[in-house]
Parts: sequence; structure tokens; C-alpha cells
Amino acid sequence: MDYKLTTLSNNLRVLTVPMPSLESATVTVWVKTGSRNEDKKLQGISHFLEHMAFKGSKKFPSPAAVTGFLDGLGAEYNAGTSHEWTNFYVKVRVGILEKAFEILSEVITKPILDSREIEKEKGTILEEIAMHEDTPMEKIGDVFQETIYPEHPLGWDIAGNQGSVKIIKREDFLKYRQNHYGSNNMLITVAGGISEKKVVDLAGKYFSGLGFVRKPEAKKFTKSQNKMKVKVVSKKTEQAHFILGYPAYSRTHKDRYGESVLSTILGKGMSSRLFDEIRWKRGLAYAVYTSAARFIDTGYLATYEGVDPKNCEEAIKVTLDQIYGLAEGKYPIKDKEIRKAKEYIKGRTALALEDTAAVNDFFGERALFHKSIETPEEVLKKIEKVTIDEVVAVAKDIFKPQKINLAIIGPYKNEEKFAKILE
Repeated sequence: MDYKLTTLSNNLRVLTVPMPSLESATVTVWVKTGSRNEDKKLQGISHFLEHMAFKGSKKFPSPAAVTGFLDGLGAEYNAGTSHEWTNFYVKVRVGILEKAFEILSEVITKPILDSREIEKEKGTILEEIAMHEDTPMEKIGDVFQETIYPEHPLGWDIAGNQGSVKIIKREDFLKYRQNHYGSNNMLITVAGGISEKKVVDLAGKYFSGLGFVRKPEAKKFTKSQNKMKVKVVSKKTEQAHFILGYPAYSRTHKDRYGESVLSTILGKGMSSRLFDEIRWKRGLAYAVYTSAARFIDTGYLATYEGVDPKNCEEAIKVTLDQIYGLAEGKYPIKDKEIRKAKEYIKGRTALALEDTAAVNDFFGERALFHKSIETPEEVLKKIEKVTIDEVVAVAKDIFKPQKINLAIIGPYKNEEKFAKILE
């Protein structure tokens, strides 16, 4: 899959991925800022600002005008905020690609940020936060990040909290935009049935007015964990939810390919080790999966499980047995198993990259945070080269008892019995 990266005169980068057989294309505008770039007082402002983009611009002065224009194109559209980036995308048929650039330039570079709309949107975001709080399967991720990244922006909820959202004002948005929403801190990715020249011309036409910004650096994470951490959120639920994980690798760490294979062997797919042990053999859980999260300077490898509260302790014990059993050689990795894991990664990557928005995601994050951009083919070649010895070495490096983190939401009073299991 080929790409071309062009830098405009105002330092805005434009990355194109032609997919000639397609009649559609996705335009994604990225801003290299997210919740870890925020002040503690204004937690959630990145996410709030993302919402405000769809509340109106100079040319489309209301939410109805924005969404009416997009719906009139038959477009797919959305936006997202993470700890390290914010993005906005529109997917349209190729013949009206310019319309996607037009609306994105309007809502991103010329938002009205009307104070009355800000106050109304606070209610929407507060309801979003409340819904998240009432959905333990989603909330457990926030609890885990609070546990593994205490007193750091990576441990804050991306949406903020009720107190911070309520005090955000128009002036705060304006200041935040002045610091982050500029050509030297943004990227446009376009994938689909497009030509590179047309995309670059449209990017110049609609985004050439962007100027430079200060783009203050995000607060680095430098703490080293040397003792286990357990956090229990007591909540009357029919199902207990837990995430058990360890500090791991950053976005560009040399061993991230081995980590990907390791996480696949442990908990990706219905034939993975943890799924087999936890669900098929013991019937302890419905949902079981392992995943890696990576940031610019840190990361983690973690397993989520949703279990009957009475089975939570047993599920944790079985999970630990599988984790340390792999690392210590009790349950050695076989050639057939690592081959299956690699094919799983290849297959899932290929399926995901049939969607132009996912192609933008693949290249966009690499263009934002990596010194060089790997193509899918280059990534999969490196996955293919991973050996069993390398996977075991990664497991030994990551799975250290003093670095374990356990977050639980369920009908429990305290952490003591869970701490004893970990010990």
C-alpha cells in the first residue's frame, strides 16, 4: 500500500493513499493534541472542543446547517479524541471530494464557539460522562488507567469530569486553539479513489490560511513502578469487570512487534490461550481479550475480563497462571501457535484496511508520532520475523510481579483479598 507525504508552504502535511478501485474517499484532519496536553483544571477541553466543531461555523452557522450539509452529501462523518490526538473525518463519494474539504475546513478552522451553544453542549457531555459511569465494561478502562498512571494526564478521563466540564468557557477554547490548532501541529490524511495532486490542491485551497502555533509539549511520563497496585470501585453489579495489566512499550519501542504477537497468543481471538482457559474450559467469563496500548513515552499490556462476581478470584488466578506460565516456560509456545498468531495479525490487518477511514488511522498515527512511516507491508514483514524466543523475552521483560496493576468494578468492599491473590 503506497502513500505520498507532501508539506504545504504553511508547513501543513498532507498524506495521500490512492486506492484506485474505490469510488469513495475519506478525508481525516488530525490535530496532535489530546487529553494529556490539558491542564488539570480544564480536563476534557480537547474532547469538548471536538464536540463544538459540529455546532456551527461562519458559513454553516448552526448544528443543523452542518449536519444538514453532510447528510445532503450522503456522507459518513465523525470525530474522536484520544490521550494524544484529536481527529475529524468525512467519507464521501469521490466525485464530491471537495465538499468534504469545504466542510472540514469550516468546522475546524472557523468554528463559531457560541457561548450559548457551549452551555447547551455541557449538558450533552455531562450525560455522556454519566452514561460512561453507568457502563462498567467501558468505565473499567478509565479505572485501570487511573491505577497505572496515577497523578498524570494519561490517567484522566478523556471526557473530563463534571467539575471541569462545567467551568469551561469560550475564552478557554480560544486559548487552547491558539496553542494547538495550527498548521505545524496538524495533518491531513486522505485515502480512497483519489489522485495525490487533486488532494494537495484542495488542501492548499481550504487550509492554507492556517498559521503556526506554540504547541506546548505534553507532560512526559517518567515514573517507574516497583510495587503492585490494586484499585477496586465498589458498585452493585450483576457482573464484575477487571483489567489486569503491566507497564509495557511506547509507540516506537523496538520490541513492539514481539509484544503484538504476545498479546495475540494470550488473548486475541476465540482460540487464544486466555479465551480457551477462561471461557471454553471453565465457563468463567463471556468477554476475554488482551491488548496493548501505546503512547509516545510509555504503554501497557493488559487483559480485560467480565465475570460473575463469585468467579472473579478464580479468573484472576487462572489469568496469572497463563501469563507467568508463558513467561517462565511452564506453558511453552509451539511453532504452530506462533504461526497462527502471525496469520491472525495479518488477516485482521488486511480486513481493517479495506476501510478508507481505517487506512487513514493506520497512516495518520504513524505520521504524527513516528520518525518514519511504515506501510502495512513493512509492519507485517517485521511481525513475520518475530521468533518464539523474542516473544518469551518480551513476556519476561513485561510480566514482573512488582509491576502488576489490577482494576476492578464490582460488588466488593475492599482490595485486600485481591491483593493477596497477586502476592
